Amino acid sequence: MSQIDPAVTEAVHLTAGRARQAARQLAAASSTIKNQALLAMADGLIAAADLIVQENRVDLELGQENGLSSALLDRLALTPERIIGIVESLRDLVGQDDPVGQLVRGTTLPNGIRLRQIRVPLGVIGVIYEARPNVTAETAGLALKSGNAVILRGGSAAQRTNHAIVEVLRQAAGQVGLPVDVIQTIDSEGRAGVQALMRARGLVDLLVPRGGAGLIQAVVTEAQVPVIETGVGNCHVYVDASADLVQASQIVLNSKTQRPSVCNAAETLLVDQAVADSFLPQILAALASQSVKLHLDERAGALAPAGVDWLPAVSADWDTEYLALEMAVGVVDGLDAAIEHIQRHSSGHTEVICTADLARAQRFTDRVDAAAVMVNVSTRFTDGGQFGLGAEVGISTQKLHARGPMGLAELTTTKWICWGQGQVRT
Repeated sequence: MSQIDPAVTEAVHLTAGRARQAARQLAAASSTIKNQALLAMADGLIAAADLIVQENRVDLELGQENGLSSALLDRLALTPERIIGIVESLRDLVGQDDPVGQLVRGTTLPNGIRLRQIRVPLGVIGVIYEARPNVTAETAGLALKSGNAVILRGGSAAQRTNHAIVEVLRQAAGQVGLPVDVIQTIDSEGRAGVQALMRARGLVDLLVPRGGAGLIQAVVTEAQVPVIETGVGNCHVYVDASADLVQASQIVLNSKTQRPSVCNAAETLLVDQAVADSFLPQILAALASQSVKLHLDERAGALAPAGVDWLPAVSADWDTEYLALEMAVGVVDGLDAAIEHIQRHSSGHTEVICTADLARAQRFTDRVDAAAVMVNVSTRFTDGGQFGLGAEVGISTQKLHARGPMGLAELTTTKWICWGQGQVRT
């Protein structure tokens, strides 16, 4: 690991220390107070919308000058409509059950000791992400409702936007009597600040990286605090021999084109050879008409209609999260071949089968290992809001503690409460 400027380490540790103090106060806050804070945050964002959009416009201009990809620019952009979406997600959290204090299980032992396992906040959560100002507000809201202080690192590309949003959120927390340091940012500390945060063992209870594979791998490799991996979405749609091809076409197009820059967009289409002749020409034409760049294997390429441009698929295409209007397409010899391909290339995010055969659907859901396995549904539904969980910190693609959309409950841990009348162990 590289050396970090001691001044940066000290600054990050001071931030984390303030977060820890704030978290202790927040953990004791009532649901009513936390909901009041969320509503104040929502109102504050509405009031500051013009300023936030103005700051975002500067970030976008700098991003274009610095050569940010179209996918990152799309994630970075905030419009009044997107701010309304963020506000609605905060207000939706008000209606979500507060997980803190929820009973997980309980019993009375034969010796009379009463046991309860309840949900409690994790404490201090660090979130590292890139060019996603919506994450700033939504993550802060989730952290607050679940009783956690949050330290945000949203990257230099969105620094002005994030600063404006964080100031609004901190003021809102203060308005209802909560410590403003339940929400903090270390954007000003740059990349060294990220390294210091990753090494803040004992000060940060959980680190969540949200972004591309490179960012996530760097955090997983270097972090000395617990990490939950999120976000890398090499998602597949498999069109089975029994599929309703009209329905399957709608699912493929929605999965790829509805919002291609997000982790639950489909990156690979697999088609059973039994329906390839009838399905592929029309779906490839439809994808091309939506400006999707196609990477086709040999059999798919042979079925591409005239006028549709495509590139021969290479091995790396099957492992690529494009996050853009780009897709790999292949023909497979039946269900088991599709499952084998997915097992080899999946990132464990979302996998879909289009089929009218119940037994094939069951085989797919039983054998495919991912956070979300879907039957006749667009990949775009793997989302905390769509699952009825409210906003999310991210989609966990690992198996420990949390898997899939990370809503409020996933931002808690548990503790045991034991009540006795003087029992001693013999």
